Amino acid sequence: MTYLIPTKLEAALKSLAQQQDKLVAGGTDVYPSMKQGHTPKSLLDVTRIKELMNITVTDTGFRIGAAVTWTEIVKAKLPAAFDGLKHAAKEVGSLQIQNAGTIAGNLCNASPAADGVPPLLTLDARVEVASAARGARILPLQDFILGVRKTALGSDEIVTAIHIPTPPDGAGSAFEKLGNRKYLVISIAMTAALIKCDLRGLISEARVAIGACSPVAQRLTQLETDLVGAKPSEVEILPRHLLQLSPIDDVRGSGDYRLDIVKEQCRRAIQKAAENG
Repeated sequence: MTYLIPTKLEAALKSLAQQQDKLVAGGTDVYPSMKQGHTPKSLLDVTRIKELMNITVTDTGFRIGAAVTWTEIVKAKLPAAFDGLKHAAKEVGSLQIQNAGTIAGNLCNASPAADGVPPLLTLDARVEVASAARGARILPLQDFILGVRKTALGSDEIVTAIHIPTPPDGAGSAFEKLGNRKYLVISIAMTAALIKCDLRGLISEARVAIGACSPVAQRLTQLETDLVGAKPSEVEILPRHLLQLSPIDDVRGSGDYRLDIVKEQCRRAIQKAAENG
């Protein structure tokens, strides 16, 4: 097996187009999923590519390079609207995994329980991908993750960055996760919220996303609409707000249990996000 570590994006894209390398961006998902005797012919490590390694401020918001680690996100100086993403970053496995695991790797793994997806959805994240033949394209996160372990990434494409538009001024965010134990656990259910309140203390903008309760994490659009004009302390989560979810029964909990959890997580995340703004 050949292990390639390019330092230029152009070289990485050229190699991928020629020999369909297996991409590695931290390896915290790739290596555990390998089966004995079925290793790829070549691994392409993108974590040394300079264009993928930084968090920068742009004219329209923020650009998070695909190879930025969870630890780097936690340490970055970002607005309060990113607090939910930072909290999620601290929930991704152990400190060692957070030091190696990358934001793009989490998205490309496309697990229904990927911790980074709900807060990124509340940030209206867009995914930038590139190929040697077609150049770069950008698509909304909700259009990038298509299903369980399935993305819109072409076989010759590499995720190069996550773009976050400038969040609403004064917005706060929060993240709630429940597992069978405190650390190193797959989510039973998780909720992210981004909330902005007006001068009267009423919600003027709301974004709420749920993970681990459907094949792909998703925003609760009906709840978001109903929250506008409400006091954060008086939020009520109704059954119709959760109709779009389809939680499964598994060893970690039943679908009904997950829905009960989500109702409470939504209430807590909304109130915390309003306080953080």
